[in-house]
Amino acid sequence: MRFALLAVTAATAMAISGVARSEALGKIGPTYPIAEQNLLEHITAKLKEKERSGELAKLQQQARARATATVTNPPAVPGLKAAETARTFYFDPSVQLPQNVLDERGRVLFAAGTVKNPLDVISMSKHLLFFDGRDARQVKRARELIDLYRGRVKPILVGGSYLNLMKSWQIPVYYDQQGLLVRKLGITAVPAIVSQEGKRLRVDELALQ
Repeated sequence: MRFALLAVTAATAMAISGVARSEALGKIGPTYPIAEQNLLEHITAKLKEKERSGELAKLQQQARARATATVTNPPAVPGLKAAETARTFYFDPSVQLPQNVLDERGRVLFAAGTVKNPLDVISMSKHLLFFDGRDARQVKRARELIDLYRGRVKPILVGGSYLNLMKSWQIPVYYDQQGLLVRKLGITAVPAIVSQEGKRLRVDELALQ
């Protein structure tokens, strides 16, 4: 019995050894070193090439020019026209809460559907004056309104260079980025001045002469 067990074990060992030997296939064909260029080295070489040719300096100059143009002359708000006829309308800034507002313990402070008016909490300290700085008539009218209200006006451009006006007027001038404010208020023509009347905002689109 012991002899039979040893014979089986020996046969199994020989079989395993034979399989291992049969899998050692050796060299199938010629081998070559990996010749693919490192990506970082490739980029560095390209940059050095562009630097030698002067192309890199030209690209950098163009990028600076584009950045400067974007800052000094932001894209004008599309869809607005110069006001040829006067129009007055009102805007209710009230908002309705879409969901419950909770405190840190999960208790409801304001229930969903609650209507709140920001003017109940804070009043407008200045008029909002929207105008296009590319139109000399609008710039002149804006300056007149600023003087009329003794500086209690926040000038907001929808086109043109606010930096140039700031240098000229020596007061802060703002820009309605992407027309978020004029669209919210429903303004379609400029110049337009926004004032508070009670719990509403009065919007006057001012006819140009």
